[in-house]
Amino acid sequence: MRAWMLPAGSDGFDKLSMQDLPDPTPGPGEVLVQMLAWSINYRDFAVAAGKYFGGVLKAPAIPLSDGAGVVAAVGPGVTKFQEGDRVQSAFFMRWEEGPPRMGPALGDGMAPGVLAELVVLPESGVVPMAASLDHAEAACLPCAGVTAWNALHEGPRALRPGDRVLVLGSGGVSMLALQIARATGCEVIATSSSDEKLEVIKGLGAAHTVNYKTVPEWGPWIAQNLGGVDKVVEVGGAGTAEQSMMALRTQGEVALIGVLSPEGAPNPRGLMMTAGSMRGIFVGSAAMAKALNRAIDVNGIKPLIGARFKFEQAKEAYAHAWGPESFAKTVIEL
Repeated sequence: MRAWMLPAGSDGFDKLSMQDLPDPTPGPGEVLVQMLAWSINYRDFAVAAGKYFGGVLKAPAIPLSDGAGVVAAVGPGVTKFQEGDRVQSAFFMRWEEGPPRMGPALGDGMAPGVLAELVVLPESGVVPMAASLDHAEAACLPCAGVTAWNALHEGPRALRPGDRVLVLGSGGVSMLALQIARATGCEVIATSSSDEKLEVIKGLGAAHTVNYKTVPEWGPWIAQNLGGVDKVVEVGGAGTAEQSMMALRTQGEVALIGVLSPEGAPNPRGLMMTAGSMRGIFVGSAAMAKALNRAIDVNGIKPLIGARFKFEQAKEAYAHAWGPESFAKTVIEL
């Protein structure tokens, strides 16, 4: 089989190379998936650069956590899947439901990665695809989609129809959050530094848009001029969290994902003024993925794909996803 690999000590996605590897075989409790589509997340750049939680790669590794395909074979003892089932990867292989059980995360340089033609995963490491999606669309969901679902619909402050949601930027998590929030009957406010992208976002259903370069104090501006929000999908982190807290209205929540702007020292004092809260989000469980897929089928949500590349163009796909033209999800297809 063909697989894309990062070398030990990798310091960037330019070190990716395609290699021929032996076809894997599923063992007890495992499934073999013929992968057909993949998507790129921001964390994949950190893994390639040696700046993810595990640090510099200690050994060659197949990258990416997000993909979809067809079960090609099952190992002894597998009961949930059979050959031919359409499946997507589960970001955390062992967190099926309940409280966080994070453990190994696909594509982190230590757990398996999925940017290969064939991948062996534990039975708990895959979930059935939404029936209404194709493989490219389903490949957008394991990290970004589940993160957005967790931010909006899990925890003590689950989204309600009529709530107001703030999404930051035009990346995969934010655009999926926009779609999920709109399907829930919520009003969405979006920020970006690009007026051109804001026009596209408005066409996708955002009621209000804010250019954060034109309005650098966008948090208080949203509170004062738009009445504040009930939920912020905070993909920035420490560098933007204080603005997000200031955008809340009474008893709102900042769902902190926080990888794009991790440096800073937000003052949480603003939460006192609104009785607001902040909840940490680190993707989610397989049960959340299944709930998201049910909502997708019921509401006809189609994940937004900004650009598509062939399997042989994986390095070009990374370059596009890293660049200023990136919008929503960048997908690789076999």
